[in-house]
Amino acid sequence: MKRKNTVRVGIIGVGNMGRAHVGSITSGKVPGLDLVALADIRPEVADEFPDVAFFATGSELIRSGTVDAVIIATPHYDHTTLGIEVLEAGLHLLVEKPISVHKADCERLIAAHTNPDQVFAAMFNQRTDPKYRKLKELIESGQLGEIRRIQWTITNWFRTDYYYSSGGWRATWAGEGGGVLLNQCPHQLDLWQWLFGMPDQVRADIQIGRFHDIEVEDDVTAVLKYKDGKSGVFITTTGEAPGTNRLEIAAERGRLVLEGNDIRWDRNEVDSSDFCRTATTGFAVPPTWNIQIPFESKGEQHVGIMKDFVHAILNKTPVIAPAAEGIRSIELANAMLLSGFEDRAVSLPIDAAAYERILEKKIATSTFVKTVVESTAPAGDFAKSF
Repeated sequence: MKRKNTVRVGIIGVGNMGRAHVGSITSGKVPGLDLVALADIRPEVADEFPDVAFFATGSELIRSGTVDAVIIATPHYDHTTLGIEVLEAGLHLLVEKPISVHKADCERLIAAHTNPDQVFAAMFNQRTDPKYRKLKELIESGQLGEIRRIQWTITNWFRTDYYYSSGGWRATWAGEGGGVLLNQCPHQLDLWQWLFGMPDQVRADIQIGRFHDIEVEDDVTAVLKYKDGKSGVFITTTGEAPGTNRLEIAAERGRLVLEGNDIRWDRNEVDSSDFCRTATTGFAVPPTWNIQIPFESKGEQHVGIMKDFVHAILNKTPVIAPAAEGIRSIELANAMLLSGFEDRAVSLPIDAAAYERILEKKIATSTFVKTVVESTAPAGDFAKSF
């Protein structure tokens, strides 16, 4: 029976992330969230958690009547089908990133959310990170002035061949729907649109299996253009070591660099465009202040999103990461891949149906499809490796 001020939750998918969420909830890190059910295709998982109701499929858990809310932590493609089932059953939903693999599936999932009383959130845990929240505050308050250029180099995603061979679904079009853009970078792509909005055009160079024997992209360089004139460069790979995570913003009031645990702002004393118009010598530059911007530590991350999810259910407050916004990071990833596939600049919004058709052709020849046909083993690996 549901207790007052408690949300009964079930988790579908007890792989790496699902198991982490189980630990956070059962250790009491998420007050008000009561883990009452699990679903996984591996029956042996039930033996690990004897005090929690266990279901062989996500659908059985959804229909069981034992939960108020569901966390989906399965491999990517299941996010759409299971998510729709959860929403149509009238349950609250927190879905792992990405909310779906491609824009058309995102639209299907979002369309199933018709009840405003249902909380529908996404696990964009880096939105809880104080450094990104501070950056959003600086942008939205106008303190940086008009942004001219953005460059994000996020290459500290190094992955070994062992990582990719640890599950048959990994780095395949049929199992994952993409590579570094769909697995490692949904967080950064979400933060990009959260901070800077959506571009109007994307031109990307994607390299398939440059560093690994995989069928999807593991190296990407993309140029993003906006109607207001600003541009961005997004660089990512799983094949560079040591990697870096450096976000640089050039704006009217100087250059801001977010790297590691530092936010450094070389702040112009005079807006760059004003200085350009009024300077009386040819090689002058605006004087600057060198500012270190303080922020709190890493934030609560996944636990913070789950706390926010519970608070929204119990108190009817907005969530920090509405799942409907998850379509934007997916559209960015899809646009980059489409640009690489067709060697051209891609305008946004993209044609969701057209991209889905391209992806379906890749799925048809994917090694994961072949593996499923040839062996009965991968189903367990599929869940276990997530």
